[in-house]
Amino acid sequence: MKILEHRALRGPNYYSRYVAIFMRLDIGELEQRPSDTVPGIVARITEHLPTLEEHRCSIGRPGGFLERLARGTWAGHIVEHVAIELQNLIGFSVGYGKTLDTSETGIYNVVYRYRDEACGLAAGVEAVDIVERLFDGRPIDMPLIIARLKAVRDAHMLGPSTASIVAAADQRGIPWMRLSEDSSFVQLGHGHRQQRIQATVTGRTNLIGYGIADDKNWTKQLLGDAGIPVPRGRVCDSLEAALEAARTLGYPLVVKPLVGNHGRGVSTGIHDDQILREAFEAATRRHSSVIVEQHIRGDDHRLLVIDGRLVAAARRRPAHVVGDGVATLQALVEAENRDPRRGLGHENLLTRIQLDEQSQRLIEQQNLTLQSVIAAGEIVYLKPTANLSTGGTATDVTDEVHPEVRYMAERIARLVGLDIIGIDLLAETLSRPLEEQAAAVVEVNAGPGFRMHLSPTHGEGREVGRHVVDMLFGEGDDGRIPIVAITGTNGKTTTVRLLAHLLRQAGRKVGMACTGSIEIDNHVIMRGDYSGPQAAAIVLREPTAECAVLEVARGGIMRRGLGFDACDVGVLLNIASDHLGESDIHTLDDLARCKTVVIDAVRDGGTAVLNADDSRVLAAREWARGETILFSLDPDSPSVRRHVREHGVAFTVVNGCIVMRQGQVQAEIVPVFDVPIAFEGHARFNVANALAASAAAHALGLGIADIQRGLQTFHPTHGQNPGRTNLLVADGVQVLVDYGHNVAALIALDELVNCLPARRRIAVASAPGNRRDEDLMALGAQLARMHDTVYIYETDPRGRAVGETAALLCRGAEALAAGEPGERGGGRCRVALIMDEHQAIDAAFAEAGQDDLLVLLVDDIESVIERLKGRRFTTATPGEEP
Repeated sequence: MKILEHRALRGPNYYSRYVAIFMRLDIGELEQRPSDTVPGIVARITEHLPTLEEHRCSIGRPGGFLERLARGTWAGHIVEHVAIELQNLIGFSVGYGKTLDTSETGIYNVVYRYRDEACGLAAGVEAVDIVERLFDGRPIDMPLIIARLKAVRDAHMLGPSTASIVAAADQRGIPWMRLSEDSSFVQLGHGHRQQRIQATVTGRTNLIGYGIADDKNWTKQLLGDAGIPVPRGRVCDSLEAALEAARTLGYPLVVKPLVGNHGRGVSTGIHDDQILREAFEAATRRHSSVIVEQHIRGDDHRLLVIDGRLVAAARRRPAHVVGDGVATLQALVEAENRDPRRGLGHENLLTRIQLDEQSQRLIEQQNLTLQSVIAAGEIVYLKPTANLSTGGTATDVTDEVHPEVRYMAERIARLVGLDIIGIDLLAETLSRPLEEQAAAVVEVNAGPGFRMHLSPTHGEGREVGRHVVDMLFGEGDDGRIPIVAITGTNGKTTTVRLLAHLLRQAGRKVGMACTGSIEIDNHVIMRGDYSGPQAAAIVLREPTAECAVLEVARGGIMRRGLGFDACDVGVLLNIASDHLGESDIHTLDDLARCKTVVIDAVRDGGTAVLNADDSRVLAAREWARGETILFSLDPDSPSVRRHVREHGVAFTVVNGCIVMRQGQVQAEIVPVFDVPIAFEGHARFNVANALAASAAAHALGLGIADIQRGLQTFHPTHGQNPGRTNLLVADGVQVLVDYGHNVAALIALDELVNCLPARRRIAVASAPGNRRDEDLMALGAQLARMHDTVYIYETDPRGRAVGETAALLCRGAEALAAGEPGERGGGRCRVALIMDEHQAIDAAFAEAGQDDLLVLLVDDIESVIERLKGRRFTTATPGEEP
């Protein structure tokens, strides 16, 4: 088998409303070998993956997949189920998948859910190898496969603290995204409502407070001056100073680096000068300055305060083993590490105990070796501190905290100035005031780990991540900004730009992405084709964006999904032939299903804006979850009339005026004549775009006056709508710049072209090569039908041989030009092939006179406009003479 394509779909997509992995798989000769031809395949696959018994498959009950396997299914379908189960086996609960055949024999599209993208992709690769081995009878090493997948998981997954916050955000419907692929830098929410976290450090974490927590001596001084019990001690920069401190303070002592974490370089229970020397050397390897302080007897406790309130408390013990009178210390450690709750790093509830230099020193201090047999019941400590990351254990004691201890913890948070703080307290118990016992705060932690509270070794786990989310987002705040997703075959860019303009005119800070650019609050920040999920992510990360208006193209939906989980308004403009034959989209119905992904992504309470003049668009109502607003150029449309009678909202044109209808109410918005992009009503396609943008604006809460003002102030110029029906004059010649690259777009443009006064109409045009032959020839014919002269050039071949696309366009144009003189365009259009875009434009200008109209259907808009500016360039007003 061969994986032809393999990628993550990051958001609603053609195959699923949720994120999924897409694999295009060539099963090769296995197309001739369904599973029922492989003896013992069911027994063999369940030997290695017994949990496949739970897969229901299309049969709908446990064991359903295995029944399908026994009856006969193809290798691609088996890959789907194995990829799903492999993810379950490494801790990611997934269940959805589907396998679709294609128009190519032996080629299948395999789709399955994922929780972690890297693990989902890796599971797919492993699944293909496993299934090949099943069919070939080769051995399968499942422990090795699972180990490889766990390595991928550990390299990419969020740590337990970050994961708990993300899970709490999910529960509240707050979207999130990783801002760095392999770290815990995460954004919760979108745009100006976002909050950022790095593990348990938030965007609100006080920098001074963080510095205090990082400097143990500063912490002690601040807390001690405030009457908080802290151990006496000194900061020492030399061994001599440390020995002097020991003489003053008296043994036992604790030695630790001035700055550090996770207990690294810390030594406790120091009883003599020799051990002090060793401890000082260990600490200076972490930091040049060392704290020497009293050893406080008592249990190690961690108090967690979030947003000024104590939310969890745990009693911790350093990594240790308990003797049985038979096993050696080495054997006891190995047995403890076999506890299934222990794993590497943060993969399990507990961390495996690693014997290091600190461990050896502690063992020697207890007059033991690794070969010593430990008496029954005797505890041997292997680490000086109780950090879970070094193998320690934790017991939840939140319900035991005395009110005075609670007050002290919350006061410490205020004194240090941290929104999330972990307080390390040595005390006999938390159930009595500290003044009644030997107790001291030994340090505080900014960005404390949550694992001991989420999943303590003993006692009740606490949902501490929820407290972080509640602190960052008030009640009812889901962190979202309004998202408008606009798709269709034609008109997307104009509608996106127009809607963004309407919103800006109403005072909103808009993040906009379309074919041409990404703009934030009317500032261009990136230029290029940004009609896919990458652009959506960029806009939604912008801290000033109050709403997002996003163009959504077919290619982005198929390649990567939408890039966001849901939108507030989904707009579907039209469905017309374009890009058919790509990505298994062969028919207009296939294309409609692709575009309908945007409507399916509208969240509950949102709005779908649909073109009632297009039957395939209108059919998308079945996917809409919230309200539906229709728009139509035909005020007598039966669908619109019925919708309005049922108190639905519709935008249409009545007596030359754009109106909004609902029930018995009709509100006039603006005469079409006063909408610049409508070209006095001759650009009917832009009237439709204006209706769609008005409908979306209404869904977002804009009033009629806002919509009216926006429609009247949006012009078909390069500044406001670059490359879309830009009418200008260059060297005295009237020039119309547009992007029409399919037959439907040109038919729509034809009405405008014929309404502009001209002796002759001369076009410069091309098309991308990723169209079917018949589509390119039809495009050429339409060009010839509309113009007296057509200059064909070639842009991106996109998989074709150089010159092939241009040749097909020329063939279609010449066939129309050679037709009957009675047919429009027949017998009169001259066709010229000039491969370079700029040379073709220069040739057209050389031919054009002042009474002619030059129509430039170009790709490189910015370059062409710059060249035109060198030709005595001015912007024309629709309808004026050049």
